[in-house]
Amino acid sequence: MNALGRHLLVELHDCNKEALNDLSLLRDIMMKAAIECGAVVLGESFHHFSPQGVSGVVIIAESHLSIHTWPEHGYAAVDIFTCGTFVNPEKAAEVLIEKLGSKNHSVMEIPRGVLVTV
Repeated sequence: MNALGRHLLVELHDCNKEALNDLSLLRDIMMKAAIECGAVVLGESFHHFSPQGVSGVVIIAESHLSIHTWPEHGYAAVDIFTCGTFVNPEKAAEVLIEKLGSKNHSVMEIPRGVLVTV
């Protein structure tokens, strides 16, 4: 299939609850995931909610990585959207699964910008 991008939807269950509520740690983990998958980081923005939870995005030249956490449920939703052939989004998912201690996770890939040839 010929597509412009790859979008991984990563479901992370049974994660370390403290990690899911630590903005600084999550920022570091997301930046590590972006760098280790071969992406070029352009910027980031993270927000800590009261009483708990973090949302954040790392903007990469190839698109973005985003995370939304629910520490009270040990759950995080992650999107990894990449374009081009030099980035390995699966590597970013592996970093997040490991660093957040997810004991139950799934990864679904959706091709984006599927080119139709006639």
